[in-house]
Amino acid sequence: MTPQQYVQDKAAASGSSFYYAFLFLPPARRAAITAFYAFCREVDDVVDEVSDPGVAATKLAWWRKEVAEAFTGQPHHPVLQALMPHVADYGIRAEHLNAVIDGCEMDLTQTRYLDDVALQRYCHLVAGVVGEVAASIFGCEPGRPLSDGTRRYAHTLGRAFQLTNIIRDVGDDARRGRIYLPVSELQRFDVKAHELLQREAPWGYSERFTALMKFQAERAHRLYDEAFAALPDDERRAQRPGLMMAEIYRTLLREIETQGFQVLHQRVALTPLRKLWLAWKTNWKER
Repeated sequence: MTPQQYVQDKAAASGSSFYYAFLFLPPARRAAITAFYAFCREVDDVVDEVSDPGVAATKLAWWRKEVAEAFTGQPHHPVLQALMPHVADYGIRAEHLNAVIDGCEMDLTQTRYLDDVALQRYCHLVAGVVGEVAASIFGCEPGRPLSDGTRRYAHTLGRAFQLTNIIRDVGDDARRGRIYLPVSELQRFDVKAHELLQREAPWGYSERFTALMKFQAERAHRLYDEAFAALPDDERRAQRPGLMMAEIYRTLLREIETQGFQVLHQRVALTPLRKLWLAWKTNWKER
């Protein structure tokens, strides 16, 4: 299996909303974003699939060493073998990849966030930086940096995606002992941590929990709006893949809202066909 086949299989197998936006890119950009996304998946899977924190930390340290060696011309893992031919064209630096590793390392040591400011640091690493790299691949001419407006758009949109994920995954994260909803906001809505961790506890989907989740969803919608407002009009066409992902993610958020935030016992998802339709519709609209 070639490195290109490896990253393609990794991206396709994830079933992620991102994959459907990649399909509309020209070959070189599609190859670059697929390899970058596969890297993010590999690193994230270490935290989600390795139960022993010590083993997970060792694996992340290996990835950090692999990134360093890749940028000296010696990539070993097929993901980085597929990615390295594209780093110069799209301004991808070792610090971008290390930021993703830093964010995943936080999951090994931190399961609570005091307030939204603390959560923003995590979102910056695992989503904001990813958004910046993705926006560079989607729309920049090789060797040219992102405009300030597009960089703000990418970081804000990444945070909106991450908050949507947090809302969707409250139950899954609780199963792993993690609560990303800020402690200060749990206290504000009188939702106890143990209620989330029990997931299907007798207290059920209380009005308190629903109010907390509505607050999170409203924040996510504001972030989507802020991101769209930051994107310069003359760069919208180049950033169509990100706008496709935004349409898919925001539709997912609205689906969760429609279902009354029933996210403790299930993972709300859109069908692959619906994701593809949303991506196609956005691609057509932004031509």
